[in-house]
Amino acid sequence: MITIHKGHIFHIAGAPMVTAAAEALAWFPNGALAIDRSGRIVYCGNWADRPAGLDGSQVIDHHGCYILPGFVDTHMHFPQVFCAGAYGGGQLLEWLNNCVFPSEGLLADPEYARTAANEWCDRMINSGTTMGLIFGSAFPHAQDFLFETARERGLRIVCGRGVETIAPEWSKQRTTEEEAVRLVRAEIEKWHPLTPEARKVALQFVAIVPRFSLSVTPKTLAALGDLYHEYRDRGVYFTSHLNENARPKTGEIDSTKAVYKVAAYLDTYDGKFLPGSQVGGKSFLGKRSVFAHCAHCTDKELARLAESGSSIAHCPVSQLFLGSGTMPWRRTVAAGVNIAIGSDYGGGDEFFVPQILNACFKAHISEGIPVGMDSYPSDDQSISLHPAELLFTGTLAGARALDQEDRFGNFDVGKEADFVVMDPSKCNTYAMTLKHMYKNPVTKLARDAQLFAVIMLARESVVSGTYVRGRKLKTSKG
Repeated sequence: MITIHKGHIFHIAGAPMVTAAAEALAWFPNGALAIDRSGRIVYCGNWADRPAGLDGSQVIDHHGCYILPGFVDTHMHFPQVFCAGAYGGGQLLEWLNNCVFPSEGLLADPEYARTAANEWCDRMINSGTTMGLIFGSAFPHAQDFLFETARERGLRIVCGRGVETIAPEWSKQRTTEEEAVRLVRAEIEKWHPLTPEARKVALQFVAIVPRFSLSVTPKTLAALGDLYHEYRDRGVYFTSHLNENARPKTGEIDSTKAVYKVAAYLDTYDGKFLPGSQVGGKSFLGKRSVFAHCAHCTDKELARLAESGSSIAHCPVSQLFLGSGTMPWRRTVAAGVNIAIGSDYGGGDEFFVPQILNACFKAHISEGIPVGMDSYPSDDQSISLHPAELLFTGTLAGARALDQEDRFGNFDVGKEADFVVMDPSKCNTYAMTLKHMYKNPVTKLARDAQLFAVIMLARESVVSGTYVRGRKLKTSKG
């Protein structure tokens, strides 16, 4: 049985770099997305051009709705599910101590953790996020609840327990080095698909996740590096924070360099975490490694990320919320690093990927431009991102960052059908704007303007269906 979803379709076809996303933008105003019983795409194109072999298929007509690839969020914090919008009275490190660490400790209570897992998966489904790279809880029962709930709902996740061997004395998340490695190994063995056959069909995967370099010791990094090396060829992931906050002397970057006595923050993840950036263990960098923020990387760090095939989770909302600065788009793209989008929920106060892309556009169109200027500076770094670049960053780039571009991220034939249906009738402002907006007589410009409005004006309320492998997902409320 073939099922055809009929609607207004946008996706980034093929496997372009972000700079070629506009050329790869596929647009079918009266489109058809045909899916076989295994959940794979057999056709995506104009309804009128569908192959004769699809006659007699079941048709689901999403009349007036938009069909986009499922959103991929490459940086999220599960134990912060009830922590967004927290007032910390300062920047990153103050916010962590005053708000985040105490909030995350609440998941020590199994009932609270179960509620958090249900709410987390509901939010992913309600916001059209079909895959998330998630910083997990330090508590094994909370992790089990999240993996179990994601499996029951049919969500894709990559998640790993947050490792902290350095933390405030009152922190419930801190463990010894030995306990940290034991717990991470146990999570991998329990939840990660360890054979090639299992990985081809799996939806849930495990990552090794030191919270950030200041939350662990060189001994921890060395031990986790050995563990990662042991499982690396079996598809285990790595993620952590990098170069988020550049406040002088007391900020995350200067503090990391001072504590480790290294030349660059990235060195601590690249196995060079001994004084003088001497090698002390194995590198975490590679094609399944994602570094969140990277707002203040040096050229050398960007080159090393690109060379290793590592990716960046760009988190414009949380960078604004915590006063952390803006990841330099032009310089990072020029370095050749893959950039995917991240909510950083709850450092970010927005779960819905289109609204994070909205913030991404706004951050970079004004990047480097001083307020009240008389003229643009000669080194102007501002850029007006093309709507196709935004769509790419929120979908295909995330699949690439997670080394699963062959499975999802767009609507190429043969891929698994992950998609979100957005119904303008659920939001009057959205519906009326998309219906009555000026239509440029140049078809390509009209297409681009429509996609831009579809992304920029969308709200969670317009999500009418979230699908993974062609199956509509249900929340705890049905």
